[in-house]
Formats: sequence, C-alpha cells, structure tokens
Amino acid sequence: MLSIFLGVVGPWQVVIIVALILLLFGGKKIPELMRGLGTGIREFKEATKENNDTDKKKENTEKLEN
Repeated sequence: MLSIFLGVVGPWQVVIIVALILLLFGGKKIPELMRGLGTGIREFKEATKENNDTDKKKENTEKLEN
C-alpha cells in the first residue's frame, strides 16, 4: 500500500508534508505522537492475531466434531 501512496505523491510533496507536520506540531511533540501511533498499531496487530487464532481453533473443533 505504501508503494501505491508513494507512486501518487512525489518526493517534493513528501518533503512539504513533513515540513507542515513539523510546523504544526513542533519537534518536541512528534516523538510522543509517533509513540502513540506505534502503540496503536501494535495493539491492532495483536487483536487481529488473536482473532485469527480463535477462528483457527473454531475450524479445528468443527472438523473434529464432523
């Protein structure tokens, strides 16, 4: 998905977006924002992994019952 995004947005647009983010949030606030984003992504991955595990367990029990 990132390659699709980078195909549409050129390198100068990325530089402008990064500069605007720096101006809006400031240098001190960005690490805190990125930490929160990383935590959210990690929790999402764990939740989807748990969901996949429970789906596999259900499939296995259904196979055993039949």
